[in-house]
Amino acid sequence: MINFHVDRSSSVPAYAQLVRQVREGLRIGTLQPGDQLPTVRSVVTSCTVNPTTVLKAYRELELSGLVEARQGAGTFVSGTLGHADPHVMARLRSSLARWLGQAREFGLEDEDVQALLASVIAENSARRAQAGGDRTQAEPAPGAGFQKKEGAA
Repeated sequence: MINFHVDRSSSVPAYAQLVRQVREGLRIGTLQPGDQLPTVRSVVTSCTVNPTTVLKAYRELELSGLVEARQGAGTFVSGTLGHADPHVMARLRSSLARWLGQAREFGLEDEDVQALLASVIAENSARRAQAGGDRTQAEPAPGAGFQKKEGAA
């Protein structure tokens, strides 16, 4: 079962944080179809949020087809996201944990790490979009062995 947490200092609304945590759990494999989400009451108690906040999150997840509410039984995961191999995800998670340890040794805080990760994702997405069709056939792919000569225009 997922253990929700709400970051009060975040600019992201509490209900959106809950939705994101379920989506992340589905992507990394910690949540599977059939798993039960915590009751609204338990999330209210553990995260000190309003019941309406939890209901809003669960409703959004339900509308997106990721969970289903069963009258008298609770809310259950009914959908999936991502298709990554669990073993690959575990290896990548381990590598990322080591990298995060190094980042901490260099003095990076959570916001530094998040900014760095977001910038790398954005750069990678831009490169992928460019490689996917923005180039003409005459243009080489980045890093394809072509180097600009000194003085060339």
